[in-house]
Amino acid sequence: MRALELKVPPLAVMLCAGAAMWLAAAAAPALTLDWPFATVAAGALALAGLAVALAGVLSFRRARTTVNPVTPGAASALVTSGIYRLTRNPMYLGFALVLLAWAVFLGNVLALVLLPAFVLYIDRFQIEPEERVLSALFGEAFVAYTTQVRRWL
Repeated sequence: MRALELKVPPLAVMLCAGAAMWLAAAAAPALTLDWPFATVAAGALALAGLAVALAGVLSFRRARTTVNPVTPGAASALVTSGIYRLTRNPMYLGFALVLLAWAVFLGNVLALVLLPAFVLYIDRFQIEPEERVLSALFGEAFVAYTTQVRRWL
C-alpha cells in the first residue's frame, strides 16, 4: 500500500472524487433530493472551503516553505500559526468542504457517500506519510504540535 503514498497530488484526488460524485449522481437519479436553498448552501460551503484552503497556502507562503504536497521533505518551517492553530491540514479540509459543497449542489445521496472515501484516502496516503516526514524533520516540536491541534478539526 505504500506505493500510493505521496504519489497523487491531493488536488488531483479531489478532482477525481468530484468526477466520481458527478458520475454517481448521474447513475442514480432516484437518490437525488430536491431541497430548498441547496444552491445557496453549496455556495457557502464552497466559499468556506476555498477560504480555509487559501488560508493554509498563504500561511505556508508567509513562512517561505513548500506547498508541494508530494515533497513534504522539502519543508523548511513548521507552520503552527494562523489557520494551523485550528487544523493541521487546512488545505485538505478545504478540499473536503468543496467536495461537500459539490455533493450538496448535486443533491444526491450516493454522491455524498463518496466524500468519506476522499477523506480516508487523503488521511491514509497523504497525511500519514506527511506526518512521518514532518516528525523526522521537526522532531519534538512537531510531536507537541500534534498533541495540541487536531488532524482535521
